[in-house]
Amino acid sequence: MMTEITKLSTDLIELILSLLPIPTLIRASTVCKLWHSIICSSSFSTLSNHPNQPWFFLHGIHNISSKNNQSFAFDPSSNSWFLLPTPQQNHQHQHQPNTSFVGTNSFFFITAPNFLYTPILHPFWHPTPPLHFPRINPLLGVFHDGKNLNFSDPKFIVVGGVKFIGNLVDIEDRLDVEIYDPLLRSWEVGPPLPPDFRSGNSSSSLSSALFKGKFYVFGIYSCFVSSFDLHQRDWSEVHTLRPHGVVFSFLVACRKMLVLAGVCNFPHASSSFVLWKVDERTMGFTQIAVMPHDLLCSLFDGDEEDKFASLKCVGLGDLIYVFNEDFHRMYPACVCEIDGESGRCVWRRVPQLPSLMNRFHKVVSFCSPVSLHSILGERQRPGLSY
Repeated sequence: MMTEITKLSTDLIELILSLLPIPTLIRASTVCKLWHSIICSSSFSTLSNHPNQPWFFLHGIHNISSKNNQSFAFDPSSNSWFLLPTPQQNHQHQHQPNTSFVGTNSFFFITAPNFLYTPILHPFWHPTPPLHFPRINPLLGVFHDGKNLNFSDPKFIVVGGVKFIGNLVDIEDRLDVEIYDPLLRSWEVGPPLPPDFRSGNSSSSLSSALFKGKFYVFGIYSCFVSSFDLHQRDWSEVHTLRPHGVVFSFLVACRKMLVLAGVCNFPHASSSFVLWKVDERTMGFTQIAVMPHDLLCSLFDGDEEDKFASLKCVGLGDLIYVFNEDFHRMYPACVCEIDGESGRCVWRRVPQLPSLMNRFHKVVSFCSPVSLHSILGERQRPGLSY
């Protein structure tokens, strides 16, 4: 004897819906008002058994027309790409340079000539008072200082970059660290990067990682590393993280460890993409994984000498993504999942991006945690599609 779903109790419907993958939940939330209210409730996010794995974000920038910009997000749990609502600049901010566009940890930012930020999934630009030192291509982090744990009120840290003055750049200045508090609507100034990091350093030559209350800055080619203590507001001494044979590398903050990820060349051997665990106390490192060679080859078209130059790496939680930012390969990517207990690493390909995508002149990539409530809790605004 069958029972119609409309005759089931609300609690039982909620339990059934909680077992659905995110793409199906998005569809289900539009079926009727009852399902919409259940799925969009804050209690549903707690009940749902979806693993809280960080998502991989790609924002494509078109130099000629911002209308051709697109944002995509990859959910590793459902193995699905989503097309995001693209954050459109209003008229007074539409001439911001593309080099000032940054994305990290649930937010997009514009850093020059004016500083603005917006949540990723439901975009709406918020202006701030001007930076003391407007800049392009800085590193940016989002953190909570422990005094206010409300997720909606984080602080932003801006490090490095190139000074931006009246559409001109000045690569000589070592720019102070600046920290923004949205509650106070004010910027706090801190000491600049240590002098080992040459002036004019930007996100094109640096990577960053937020780990255990410190904002790490790492030279992709120089291999210099230093950390900014978010409580003490000072820099550590500079170390060098340079494994044998490394050509370039990125520093990534995983759930339980810092990870160095990079390309290695060895005499009489093919190039490899290697992961090392980094001890944040001693800055020593230990190899933990090598990407399978066939997976690495799948990220490229041919055997050009400089083909690895277009490789980028981002990560968060237990996931590390490696992708090719060259458009001709449609930004192919793979992901490594690191088991937090055993340290075992499992690699797999990421599905291709949706076919209805534009050609971009630049892509901004990062990882961010995403809650079900942030996806489904504001359906009156433009949401995800796939």
